[in-house]
Amino acid sequence: MKPSLEVEFCGRLYENPLMNASGVCCMTTDDLDSMARSRSGAFITKSATSTDRAGNPEPRYVTVPLGSINSMGLPNKGIEYYLNYVLDRQKRFPSENPPFMSVAGMGIDENIKLLNIIQDSEFSGITELNLSCPNVPGKPQVAYDFELTDRTLKSVFQFFTKPLGVKLPPFFDFAHFDDMASILNKYPLAYVNCINSVGNGLYIDVEKESVVIKPKDGFGGIGGEYIKPTALANVRAFYTRLNENIKIIGTGGIRTGQDAFEHLLCGATMLQIGTELQNEGTGIFERINTELLQILEQKGYQSIEDFRGKLHSIT
Repeated sequence: MKPSLEVEFCGRLYENPLMNASGVCCMTTDDLDSMARSRSGAFITKSATSTDRAGNPEPRYVTVPLGSINSMGLPNKGIEYYLNYVLDRQKRFPSENPPFMSVAGMGIDENIKLLNIIQDSEFSGITELNLSCPNVPGKPQVAYDFELTDRTLKSVFQFFTKPLGVKLPPFFDFAHFDDMASILNKYPLAYVNCINSVGNGLYIDVEKESVVIKPKDGFGGIGGEYIKPTALANVRAFYTRLNENIKIIGTGGIRTGQDAFEHLLCGATMLQIGTELQNEGTGIFERINTELLQILEQKGYQSIEDFRGKLHSIT
């Protein structure tokens, strides 16, 4: 019997666990339509602000040997643009799972405003609140301020009743895993997304003796192969600390079916792909699904749930 890649997530069944990471192949309706036609199990919109943003000056995204560096500055077309798109898809394709919606305010007040717009709409899908925007000059990441994160979620869940997940930056200390998990466990979150890019890296062009992106004097978020070990560590750390009803989306360094398998083994239920999707295009989803199925067949697994989260420690 051929294995299945189906996953259940927030009460919905998805053909496979693969998605785009918000920021890649999701800026325009054409991008989103290409995701809808792909072999991804789901897809998510660009992180939206209240109105459209041009983002940071170019060059702001560069592919480098083991991944990417970017300082995009949250370019997007505004909440109404993406909300209109997902509501239209809901109406035209009522039997399909709606796309995920991503929002990222510049502060707690804007986050509340954005989520109120979604709460008051007919959107019936899953929303992702991005608490980890490392590439907006002058703006700190909300999730590195634990008190602000707690205050934000407390305010949000006073009115927001639809499925909500949060996207987190990487954490590097066990005490921070513990402290953040204790905050997240207080709220009826649907999931956490681990991780956003590793903030404020620097890549140098030796020939030019120069940085490679313009914003922030060359400092930017690192993605791709560079960050897979950090992403896996964060997936595992939160999988073992969060309440069972809070699922994990694994993001970071997924290029192959083996990378996907590792994220799932650490406890992720769904997976988002960013840098490699940017490099390869939407055909990546069919390739990784095929490779992941081959791994399941080789190991004798019939489903992802046969091994998800069952990472062994050395005793």
